[in-house]
Amino acid sequence: MTGDDEGSAIVEFVTIAVLLMVPLVYVLLTVFAVQRAAFAVSAAAREAGRAYVTSDTGATADERAQTAADLALDDQLPGAPHADLTVDANGLTPGEAVVVTVTYRVRLPLSGGLATLPVTATHVATVDRYRR
Repeated sequence: MTGDDEGSAIVEFVTIAVLLMVPLVYVLLTVFAVQRAAFAVSAAAREAGRAYVTSDTGATADERAQTAADLALDDQLPGAPHADLTVDANGLTPGEAVVVTVTYRVRLPLSGGLATLPVTATHVATVDRYRR
């Protein structure tokens, strides 16, 4: 080994490590953000379905479902997000199935909000047969 080669292995190792670690950290941050949003959207769909089928009238059901979905998202995601909620229902007839779909657009890390990824969850809730 000659004197001018000393220390080059450390420089090469650090360079390769940085080139591999930066993309790996970005991918991990993205996966964590999408997974957190998936849990939040699933909870929001479930809570919106429960709020809808337990409403007294159809007029208040949509408002209650939207509020429940927004609260569930706000509980798990920062920044008071708004849920994009779709409810497929034929009213509050006992035994009726209500399909609730919640979509949230996840902002990818370090993109400044320019790149987003949609995350969607669907929940089917049934109106209680014995409701008055």
